[in-house]
Amino acid sequence: MTRLCARAFAVGLALAFGGPAAAQTTELTLVLPNPSALNNFPLHVAVGEGYFAEEGIEVNVEIVNGSASVLQLLASGQADIGQPGPAPLLAARARDVDVVFLYNHFAKSVFGLVVPEESEAQGPEDLRGTVIGVGTADGAEVGFVRAMMTEAGMVEGTDYEFLAVGDGGTAAAALINGEVQAYAAASSDAAIISARGFALREITPEPFFAYFGNGWAAMREFIDANPEVIEGFGRALVRGTRFGLDPANEDKVLEYTAAANPQEGEDPEFARALLHAIQERAVSADPDAPFGYHPPEAWEKWHESLQASGELSEPLEDLEAAYTNEFVEAWNEAP
Repeated sequence: MTRLCARAFAVGLALAFGGPAAAQTTELTLVLPNPSALNNFPLHVAVGEGYFAEEGIEVNVEIVNGSASVLQLLASGQADIGQPGPAPLLAARARDVDVVFLYNHFAKSVFGLVVPEESEAQGPEDLRGTVIGVGTADGAEVGFVRAMMTEAGMVEGTDYEFLAVGDGGTAAAALINGEVQAYAAASSDAAIISARGFALREITPEPFFAYFGNGWAAMREFIDANPEVIEGFGRALVRGTRFGLDPANEDKVLEYTAAANPQEGEDPEFARALLHAIQERAVSADPDAPFGYHPPEAWEKWHESLQASGELSEPLEDLEAAYTNEFVEAWNEAP
């Protein structure tokens, strides 16, 4: 697999087990849209606890900037599985890129529209004539906020503008100096900015919390050629999620994520608070929903909102082809 020319880190298995079949290891290149290890605690738990190794899988994790880059690398064959947002994925499918959402990692929306605590804005409708900060110009947060602004009767470029300001410290600076009046923040971004002493307030309309966030995706050709690998990959993630949600394992989870991204682990209490916020987003509002499951009605919401905002010029011919629940039952079987 071609190495990516981007900031990267690699994580792999270190377990060896006997027998000739055990020597057969599948190496996967995974590509993520941001460097946060806490955002992907199930992945790093699955590595650290040896769940991938037990499935005969070694994973190499590459970091790029945003969902568009993730999708480009999947389409070009430079990565096997990636973690884009649903809006960029549907836009890619409209361009005949046969990429498929496999595993619903963030079952609840990871994004929110936030404003400085002292702002007079109480909802998106109060942001007419303002500039809204986003992490990247083509990130998943753009489609999320564009949909809510469209529902509020506003048009990008006429009633408001987006400005890419990065995340963490650079986003905080843009808010503090008034370069932007609101920010499309992931839960991790909001926590980082608040930790820097700049209080934020959520103004996301309640219905938009139902919009799920980034998840694992692959090209259909890769899925069809490697169904057993996909089963093993998802099964390891489910085991990592279960382990990671158990409060008794919290210190171990933070150890695994800090090993993958040492900078995030520099402030243990902040890392713990951020982990709690991310754990909440990884669990479906439906207590009976298995891990990785895609609610068809949630995909309909995304599809409709992207048409309303103009991000999709027309409906996709087959929305159900954009995602699959084919492997969910196998993933969630008891190990």
